[in-house]
Amino acid sequence: MVVLVAPMAMSEPLSNAPLDPAALDRWWDFDHPAASEATFRGELSRLPERSGARLELMTQIARAQALQRQFDAADATLAQVDKILSGQPARVKVRYLLERGRVLNSSKRPEQAMPLFREALDLARCTHEDFLAIDAAHMLGIAAPPDERLRWNLEAVAMTEHTEDARAKRWLASLYNNIGWTYHDRSEYAIALAYFEKALPAWEARGAKNPIRAARWSIARALRSLKRYDEAWAIQQALLAEMEKSGEIDGYVYEEIAELDLARGDAANAKPWFAKAYAALGQDESLKENEPGRLERLRRLAEMP
Repeated sequence: MVVLVAPMAMSEPLSNAPLDPAALDRWWDFDHPAASEATFRGELSRLPERSGARLELMTQIARAQALQRQFDAADATLAQVDKILSGQPARVKVRYLLERGRVLNSSKRPEQAMPLFREALDLARCTHEDFLAIDAAHMLGIAAPPDERLRWNLEAVAMTEHTEDARAKRWLASLYNNIGWTYHDRSEYAIALAYFEKALPAWEARGAKNPIRAARWSIARALRSLKRYDEAWAIQQALLAEMEKSGEIDGYVYEEIAELDLARGDAANAKPWFAKAYAALGQDESLKENEPGRLERLRRLAEMP
């Protein structure tokens, strides 16, 4: 039988028992949010009505819906939580604030998300919910204006390094990655590379295949920005070989191979890789919405004479 709530003292009311974080980690598959939502809904019926654990799980249903870009559905799910939020443990409100903020940020309303993330951070700190506090700071590092992001990410790293919560320390991988991209966006490529290289062993310690590959890709991307083309090429070719062996497709790897060919003056060889990248990434709804110029460039370079 799956344990759905964490151990509690006999005097603690059942309705206040927290959702077991280990179980939540098992149920989450961020690469397949629809499957995660289905899992959450299956587990929901096993939790007591109006319990804190049930409401926590509902916030994760909303998160899965938002990852599928079903923002209206996510809002409706969070509205159900909001109706019975009064009197619940603080961590339930923190989760509610985090997911409400994430929905707003993902639907291009970061200025509305920021106060929610700040409130979540303050409440989580006051109640010693280190994992959720770091999550809130990490989201501030994403939603804040560009000149504020580094400060929030560095604050999140400091919190992670000082916590005694082993689960909270797992945030380091994501935070190093985010800081790396912040520096990369600022054209400080050497510092970005250093953070990407710190992120890789942190991801390897967690053991998830896709984030490890993404970390290696990020290292190669920074190497390209530093014009260290041969080193970047070696990493992307290794990723390509792994993909081909497992029958996978990754438009981002195709894109980087094309960009490296182009940077080294081989436009003819770059063209088919740009075409493969456009065929794969052109199906990505997030890219269509957020980076149409990037897709248009791929299309144009795939058709160049």
